[in-house]
This record gives sequence, structure tokens and C-alpha cells, in this order.
Amino acid sequence: MDAKDIQIQAVETKKDLIDFIKFPQIVYKDNPYWVAPLVAERKALLSDKNPFWQHSEKILFLAKKGNNIIGRIEAAVDHNYIKFQREECGFFGFFECLPDYEVAQRLLDTVRGWLKAKGMKIMRGPFNPSTNDECGLLLEGFDSSPFIMMMYTHKYYLEFMQRYGLTKAKDLFAYIMSVAGEASGKLVRVAEIVRKKFPEVVIRSIDLSNYYKEVEKVKVVYNASWTKNWGFVPWTSDEFDALAKQLKPLVVPELVFFAQIDGKPIGFLLALPDYNQVLKKLNGRMGPIEIVKFLLYRKKITNIRLLAMGVFPEYRKRGIDALLYLEGLKAAQKKGYKQSELSWILEDNVLIQRASEMMGGRVYKKYRIYEMKI
Repeated sequence: MDAKDIQIQAVETKKDLIDFIKFPQIVYKDNPYWVAPLVAERKALLSDKNPFWQHSEKILFLAKKGNNIIGRIEAAVDHNYIKFQREECGFFGFFECLPDYEVAQRLLDTVRGWLKAKGMKIMRGPFNPSTNDECGLLLEGFDSSPFIMMMYTHKYYLEFMQRYGLTKAKDLFAYIMSVAGEASGKLVRVAEIVRKKFPEVVIRSIDLSNYYKEVEKVKVVYNASWTKNWGFVPWTSDEFDALAKQLKPLVVPELVFFAQIDGKPIGFLLALPDYNQVLKKLNGRMGPIEIVKFLLYRKKITNIRLLAMGVFPEYRKRGIDALLYLEGLKAAQKKGYKQSELSWILEDNVLIQRASEMMGGRVYKKYRIYEMKI
């Protein structure tokens, strides 16, 4: 496509926003693995009411040829990230385009210019919209659908990023494991040793009748246990509360655990049923018919995603994680689930990788985050 035929415009109207949100349905219309996110969920994520935007700036762009949308992208500056990481880095996200490099180039040029005008020195992404949300472009594992809150993107995007001059910032791994059989002998042995060595550690499931009090405990453990991770920025209390409200209808109490001593939490594990198995049937809608479908198909979910696990730094390397993993595995078996994805895991987080392998997991998908100086 001739670059002169491509117009880039900022999203300004409600119609523009809906076009932005629904554009991937065009890009992936013939792809059997892509899962359409709920339009309402995407609107909430991009709404100024999302607490993330209390400390961040954004702009959304559409690429058009005539009246046809041919691409989209978002640019964001997270001031909490800049302050915490001490890095003048801006993000790009929600990148999608038709298989034409000129479109990708124009979109990336536009974001790069916007971020540079904001004083950023680095452009990194994709993050939708932050490191606490969907991250990266799919690098390996194009032959299966993503699990809940994970990405699926076209392979040609990788070529576009490299051609533009973006380079690898970090790879993220997703592990897959069976939960249908017995727990691995090694995991059971480690857990038995830990129980004898630290009998004061108690593992319990979440109390949904005190859901928001339990969330307060997760806040403390999460922000303390993840603080040294690459790209991490602490969640604000409002962000945590918003996510907790969103997840409450989806939480299965048998899949959420706390490790505690004398009633005080020192670690937690959060797994969710893979609701993408349901969303795949809804095509982004949630009207009356889709609600009936959701209630029907949620009973047929066979997989779970282990999406967060944290232990206070002073209790690490004591095997507390093994206790959490084993209880989570037992619960998944009891509920009749077949597989679990453990994601995402940083490529250099050797401890968590070893734990995933100890449970019988193997890497089956990889994601790449790109960056460049601007």
C-alpha cells in the first residue's frame, strides 16, 4: 500500500472508540485460535474511569484508507512506572494491523513521535495498557488459543517489529501442565519436607464472604513480593479494587490460596478457570443470549490459568511456594480440570521456571516485548 494512502487519526468520538475496539474482529476473522474480548470490558479498560489513567496519559490512533480501518495502536505514559523504575519509558499497545508493513510503520511512527514529544527516551511494548495487563506479541505457540487474560497475535507482527528497528526487551514464557493425574513425586516430597520444617505455615483457601478484606491481604503480599521483577510497578489501591471487583464473579474459591503464619498472610496463589473457552462462543458480546451461553458454557470449562503467585521476600526459598502449588493442584483435580497454564513467567526467572517444571510443566508459548530508543 502506498504510504500516501494511509491516514492516521486520533480516536475522538464514541464511534471511533468502538471502531478501535472491534477492529481485531477484521484482522482475525478467519483465525480459529483468536478469542474476541468483550467489547464492554475493553471500553472499561480504556475509559478514564479506569484507575490506571489516574496516573497515566494515553492516546488512541486509527489507521485508515478512505473509510476503511486498516490498523490501530495506543500510546501511553505511566508516570507511576517512570517514578518507580526511574526510566523515561513510554509504552505502545493494542497494536493490530492488516498484513501491510507500511501501515505498521505509520502507526509506530505516530506513537514514537507522540512519546518523544512527552519527553520519553524509550518506546516499549506492546502492553495493553501496562505491565500489569496483557503483554507482548506471540512469539511461539500459534496453534492454540490463549488462556484468559493472555494475548494471541499474528506471526507477521514479529517481522514488522524487527523491520521497524525494535529489538527484544524481554521474553515471557507460558507453561502448560496436566492437572488430571497425580502430583509429581518431587513436588509431594518437597511439600512434605516443608511441612515438617515449618509446621507453623497454614495454607487456606480464600473466604469469599469476606472477599474485599481478603483482597487487602493480597495487595500487601503482591506489591511486596513482585517489587524486584523486571518492569514491575506497584498497583495503587484503587487499581487493585477495580480488578478485584472485575474478578469477583469469576473467582472459584477452591483455586485461591493464602499461606499464613499466626493468621498473617505471607504468600498467596491465584488461579482462574479459563473463561476464554466461554468467550470464544460469545464473539465479544454479552447480551441476553450471550449471558445464557456464558452460564451454560462456564460449566464445561476444562482448563485453568495460574496467573499470580507471590511470597514475601523474607519467606522465599523455604518451599512455601511448593505448599501453595500442591494445594492448588489438589483443588484443580478435585474440581475436575484437565490442564493448567502457568503464565506469564519472565525468561530469566529461573526459580519459578524450575518450580513449573517440578510440577510437570513445559514451555508451550512464548511472548516478546520490544523496545527502541527514541
